[in-house]
Amino acid sequence: MSVLIRDDLVLSQAVVTADVTAPFEHVDIEQWLKTLPTHEYQRCAPGDHKAAGYTVDDDGTPMSINVEMIGTGLVIQQYRFEVATPHYCKMVSLSDVFSAAGWTTTQVIWELGMEQLQGDQLRYVNTVTSHPTEDFLKFIIASGQTFEDAAAARQHASGEHCKLETPHYAQSIANAAIARAAA
Repeated sequence: MSVLIRDDLVLSQAVVTADVTAPFEHVDIEQWLKTLPTHEYQRCAPGDHKAAGYTVDDDGTPMSINVEMIGTGLVIQQYRFEVATPHYCKMVSLSDVFSAAGWTTTQVIWELGMEQLQGDQLRYVNTVTSHPTEDFLKFIIASGQTFEDAAAARQHASGEHCKLETPHYAQSIANAAIARAAA
């Protein structure tokens, strides 16, 4: 199945930061993603996050699987690790979205980064960018929406969702670093 992603169009983009205290040299976002338990994932966005898991794609590429509500849509993220380092990961997903109007797809790019401000003072940067697929564009036309209306709704929902999850992600990553330092 070939999916055409419209990376010339931005459906939504959110960049949210949160400051935490942890030993920078023990931060490992890649390892955190690969071992994130479902219940910890749920604590990172109460009510929105439903399940998380780790697998590999057919070609062996590591993948993070996340199931969450964003606004009124149930989103199944199938994130492939494109860049995976202790302080920065770039994940790309062709995501399935279920709404009252049915199923469609979008591309979601999730970037997780931890910057050292000074000593153990760190800043987590959570960036989520979504692009429509051709399937999504046909889907919204069939449901009587314009791209502008769909993008505005998605921007609002995704922005609010990122504001909820970012400080929790930051603290969860920091807690893992603190535990790693203590071990």
